[in-house]
Amino acid sequence: MSAVFLAGTPEHRCAVPRGANLSGEWRNASIPLELREGRAAPSRCRRYRLAALANFSALGLRPGSDVELGSLEQEPCLDGWEYSRDVYRSTIVTEWNLVCEDDWKAPLTTSLFFVGVLIGSFISGQLSDRFGRKNILFLTMAVQTGFSFLQIFSTSWEMFTVLFLIVGMGQISNYVVAFILGTEILGKSVRIIFSTLGVCIFFAIGYMLLPLFAYFIRDWRMLLLALTVPGLFCIPLWWIIPESPRWLISQGRYKEAEVIIRKAAKINGVPAPAVLFDTAEMQDSKPQQQQKAILLDLFRTRNIATITIMSLLLWFFTSVGYFGLSLSTPNWHGNAYINCFLSAVIEVPAYVIAWLLLRSLPRRYSLSGILFLGGGVVLFIQLVPADFNVLSVGLVMLGKFGITAAFSMLYVYNVELYPTLVRNMAVGATSTASRLGSIIAPYFVYLGAYDRFLPYILMGSLTVLIGILTLFLPESHGNPLPENFEQMLKVKCFRNGQQTTGIRNSKENSKILVTPL
Repeated sequence: MSAVFLAGTPEHRCAVPRGANLSGEWRNASIPLELREGRAAPSRCRRYRLAALANFSALGLRPGSDVELGSLEQEPCLDGWEYSRDVYRSTIVTEWNLVCEDDWKAPLTTSLFFVGVLIGSFISGQLSDRFGRKNILFLTMAVQTGFSFLQIFSTSWEMFTVLFLIVGMGQISNYVVAFILGTEILGKSVRIIFSTLGVCIFFAIGYMLLPLFAYFIRDWRMLLLALTVPGLFCIPLWWIIPESPRWLISQGRYKEAEVIIRKAAKINGVPAPAVLFDTAEMQDSKPQQQQKAILLDLFRTRNIATITIMSLLLWFFTSVGYFGLSLSTPNWHGNAYINCFLSAVIEVPAYVIAWLLLRSLPRRYSLSGILFLGGGVVLFIQLVPADFNVLSVGLVMLGKFGITAAFSMLYVYNVELYPTLVRNMAVGATSTASRLGSIIAPYFVYLGAYDRFLPYILMGSLTVLIGILTLFLPESHGNPLPENFEQMLKVKCFRNGQQTTGIRNSKENSKILVTPL
């Protein structure tokens, strides 16, 4: 989210060099006017040809009365740009002139960060499974902090963007590994709160602090330094956070796991048994090698293929809506810093409501309703009169509330739809769809440069569409997790048509299992 301020685009216009032989009157008239959001504003990318203006100025002619400005030849900003400092003192946009013909570079910066997130999502699980949760957690923290620090010294946009991609890899990796480590070392009562409200609300608190930092630090290099320094505060946690005993046991390192568990028992005042692990017994109780699943298993039958395709679309477009609204806060009416803070604050009630809905109401209707709410109000923004700024910001906030709540509910719903054999793979595939959505989200925001309402129309329409799509998914609330493909719930449109063929499918299942799929 720091890209909102690091890559912010302030108001700008073509620079007119001081050495140009222009009178004050001609200097003021050197920038043509263009229609923007229904009102005339100075052009951001064009100016009148200075050589012609210098001739008119030397002849004593006056703009408007003696010379018709609309007929004058124009030229691009050959001498650079002048940037407003009302909102930002400096950003990477003002540093490397990422405007006009190069304005595509600013959203690409954010997109490439999310490419790093996508890569990090793939490698973090494998690395933590091989080298341990704690080691990879602190290694990826070091990557995020170290490469963020190097970004401060970037000498070009290309250097900044490559480093930002690596920061994205480190950021998602330590986020995922911390989540896994927390769920593995915490007791059941704390684990549920940690994995739902805990992680989400602390993310929201960090998000709230971002505009506070950015408000007082308007220079992008100093802001990046301020956002990097807190990473150093994590160093003492190395001596506090233990390695996951579950991971140690899976690696056969029983003595190390026993030391950690006995220490926990001592701190908690719980008496530990004399023998925690019988090594011979543990070896005998190792489960037989499980059947391997491949990606194509997610499309093995018509039912599971339909669930997979619908889930991929659901994650993709929810991610577009979430990151599109989060990254577009400078485009809302009013103060960019307050807007970003409000965007973060609204996430707290969204996570709480999502948690309450998951506890008591059917998944399908809850998720669909919350998506209808989010998409519907975002679509309604275009109908709000231009003078009703507070109302339009309020609608965007309500849309963000709905989409954020839906995003947090997707994790639980997705896990409940798939059988054990492919559950982890399904979560990985849908998470990848989510990352792809976040990669293109900055370009939804970019469309606002052409039409202010276009991003909201697209995001609102797509969110309502997937809200309708959700109604066709199976209802998993109150059902046990499926262990195999036969136990999977049926998609609504297939339920009647396939109810009578269930016996046949189960009989043919032995044939299906030995196919390459």
